[in-house]
Amino acid sequence: QVQLVESGGGLVQPGGSLRLSCVASGTIFSIYTMEWYRQAPGKQRDAVARISSGGSTHYVDSVKGRFTISRDNAKNTVYLQMNSLKPEDTAVYFCNAPDYSTSSWLWPWGQGTQVTVSS
Repeated sequence: QVQLVESGGGLVQPGGSLRLSCVASGTIFSIYTMEWYRQAPGKQRDAVARISSGGSTHYVDSVKGRFTISRDNAKNTVYLQMNSLKPEDTAVYFCNAPDYSTSSWLWPWGQGTQVTVSS
C-alpha cells in the first residue's frame, strides 16, 4: 500500500515563502509523474504543479514564476518551493501521481499540509 505524507505547511505573511515536502513509501517512486494539488475551503482539489519522471515541469498560470516543483528520487520525495505567497494560495496542499487512463489518481490521498497566507 502506497502512503503519501505531506509536510512543511504553516502560517506565513503575504510575500513569504514555504517549502513543502511529500514522501511516498511503498512504491517505485522514480518512474511516476508527480503532482502537487491544493484544495481551498469549499472548492475542488486542483493540480498546481507537475514534474515528470524525467524532471520536466509544468505549472498552472496562477503559480507560474512563484512556485517550483522538484524531486529527489533517492529520498522518494517531491518538493514544492513556494515564494511570493498570496492570500489566495491559502489551502490544504496534497501530492499524488496522476492516472491519465482514468483521469484520477494512483494512490490514496495523504492528510495534506495546511498553508495559510495571512497578515
